[in-house]
Amino acid sequence: MSVRTREAVPWAALTAIGIGGAGVLAIWWQYTPGVRGAAGWLTGAGQITGLLAGYTAPVLLLLMARLPLLEREVGADRLARWHARGGRYLVGLVLAHVLTIVWGYSLTDGRGVLGEGVRIVLDYPEMIKAALATLLMLGTGAVSAAAARRRLSHEVWYYLHLATYLAVALGFGHQLANGAQLGEGPARAAWYALYLGTAVLLGWYRLAVPYLRDRRHRLRVAEIRPEGPGVVSLFLTGQRLDELGAEAGQFFRLQFQTPGLRWAANPYSLSAPPHPRFLRFTVKDLGAHSAAVARLRPGTRVRAEGPYGAFTARRLPDPAAPTGADARTRRRSHPVLLLGAGVGITPLRALFETLPGEVTLVQRAHSASDVLFRSELAAVAATRGARVHELLGSRAEVGDLGAALARLVPGLARHEVFLCGPDALTEEAVRALRAAGVRRIHHESFVL
Repeated sequence: MSVRTREAVPWAALTAIGIGGAGVLAIWWQYTPGVRGAAGWLTGAGQITGLLAGYTAPVLLLLMARLPLLEREVGADRLARWHARGGRYLVGLVLAHVLTIVWGYSLTDGRGVLGEGVRIVLDYPEMIKAALATLLMLGTGAVSAAAARRRLSHEVWYYLHLATYLAVALGFGHQLANGAQLGEGPARAAWYALYLGTAVLLGWYRLAVPYLRDRRHRLRVAEIRPEGPGVVSLFLTGQRLDELGAEAGQFFRLQFQTPGLRWAANPYSLSAPPHPRFLRFTVKDLGAHSAAVARLRPGTRVRAEGPYGAFTARRLPDPAAPTGADARTRRRSHPVLLLGAGVGITPLRALFETLPGEVTLVQRAHSASDVLFRSELAAVAATRGARVHELLGSRAEVGDLGAALARLVPGLARHEVFLCGPDALTEEAVRALRAAGVRRIHHESFVL
């Protein structure tokens, strides 16, 4: 697959989002007769930011709705980044909307800003719900900030993040009741279509599809196998597993049907190529949920959402492409480097066994005791004639990561790199690889 073809869906998605935003501005322009004076300009700004915020909220939900086309062609990592950036944009729009609309109304009515704000909340229809929606949105934005996110467990952050669904629902009535541009006609119909369509897609792909797959595949825990300090492999068995269509490098969100874990769906990568009779995941003790996984009993039922992610062999140029740019790209970038650390080695373990062509795997770890799958990786390397290396030591001991990789991987700049690990490693590795001349770097994190 050429780079141009592979990027067609992401570009189409961003273009569609941009066109929708332009359509929102067109709605304001068409239904706004004129703007006069400071009060008019402030009120107009409040209307525009309110409309854009109302449009952005369902778009952000759609990005994380597990739509198969987006999950397959865009990838969970990129969707998560889009969602995070859009979330910051949404919080900014909500703040700007509140400040400018209250300020503009206060100038029009000749009241103080605080008094006007209280009057709007208490006297206008649907405004109490809108105020609650604003508080929930701002609170979610606060806990999603990097500094706060690092202090929260995945489970706590996940449940707090679900408040955005309630915020969007609470704010919908306010938009229709108080949005002058949404009073009637095509604009109102389009708004209903956007919100109801989002609700239907969310309900289908995040609730109905997992339920139906659970009924069809009936996954259960078959074995928990220790792999290292705080690390276990989880083997799941079930029915018709080949129909899942999973690929090496993908992940599932697993929901274990046992007290304490029943309502949390955490992402775990396949740590071996999918097999018709079982799926293998490797889990590191990074929080309450992952620690509890190590104590699961065989026979525990598991509901699985997925497979998700585009961190697969599809990111490589198509080896069947006979001519043209694809063939030239294939000759230039055929060697592959898999670089991982910590539990990030799990999807790379599966890819190491299945990716075609010349493959090298480098596992970054502080000490030999932290290395995972040593014997397995050595066996795979011997079987397929691949290379596996361990890059051990602290950051100071390893020194410049790019130079260290260049020593282990001859012709580093020619390689396509699949990268998975903690955020700090990912950021350092991307900088080092770019400096070393590597052009194609694929990395994916599974955060929502």
